[in-house]
Amino acid sequence: MRRMLITVLLISGIISGCASNHFNIPTDNFAEKVKVLGVIPIIVDADSDIRYPQKEQLIQILTDMNRKYEQQFVRKVKGTGSFYTVALMDGDPQRMFANLLFRREKRDDATVQYNKYFWKNEELRDYIKKSNLDAVMLIVVSGLTKTDKVYSSDLFSSLTDDYNFLTMTAQILDASGTILWEYPNFRRRILTYYPLMNLQYPDFSEAEANLSSKASLKFKTLDGIRRSLDQKRKDLLLRETQETEIYGKQFNEMLDFLKYDSGTVKKEQAPTIEKPRSPTTSADGLKPAMPKESSTAVEAPKTVMQPVETPKPSAGETLKPLENVIVPATGSTL
Repeated sequence: MRRMLITVLLISGIISGCASNHFNIPTDNFAEKVKVLGVIPIIVDADSDIRYPQKEQLIQILTDMNRKYEQQFVRKVKGTGSFYTVALMDGDPQRMFANLLFRREKRDDATVQYNKYFWKNEELRDYIKKSNLDAVMLIVVSGLTKTDKVYSSDLFSSLTDDYNFLTMTAQILDASGTILWEYPNFRRRILTYYPLMNLQYPDFSEAEANLSSKASLKFKTLDGIRRSLDQKRKDLLLRETQETEIYGKQFNEMLDFLKYDSGTVKKEQAPTIEKPRSPTTSADGLKPAMPKESSTAVEAPKTVMQPVETPKPSAGETLKPLENVIVPATGSTL
């Protein structure tokens, strides 16, 4: 019985966690405030902690992949039904990034490590107003080095070390600079945040060949990175889809935090005006059947029966039931 109770509590906790508000303001306020959302093309922060030896070539690959798949993300955001209009903005993302960025900060919140970005309020306000937006979404791909444990393909070996990752972060801001929503998202009970890609790998085969107790870290090749970013997902029938494994995982994670139940959002409705019924129309809108005309012009008089009052028995007397007496229902006529 105790185990069953714990299971029920865990399930209810998970359900309530999934149904919670993932925005930084109440959901109904967000729905009222943000109807037109502009998505700036995905930015690559070239000055972040990207330690790849051929950095310029890597940034070019990331830029090309961002242009290739960002429209899929915009279509997915539209599909959530959380906004009236979602538009992918025009312009050079790197130039917009340089104009809007105030500073970056490496954060470690609730054991989640990521790069958080802060923006220039005046430039952000001018851009949103000039573009006729309610809010803007900024997505940034950046480099981050953190300690992680990577296993070999057979799971028999592992290496804990500092790895260089590519990560993706996102924010929705209004013209006042308020962060209305962000990813990674900390407004749920179970926190998860997946890096976009690990740029390094431990060479277990080399360590085994050289009888070494520790595998050396190596950077993936440019071709390997390109193929990984472009690798397509497969459906249940193992058919290749148009979505990629790496970008698709990030996009779906963000979309889970952008959806909300429209039934819980307060919406103004026009008052319902009830049409007056005609005397010959019933409450259900159907006309009642009209009685057939009698051949006799004189209507038979109606006799109204008065309710029969049941006499109360005197002390010590048993009342006998009335026989052959018809008691009509109140208000009826015979």
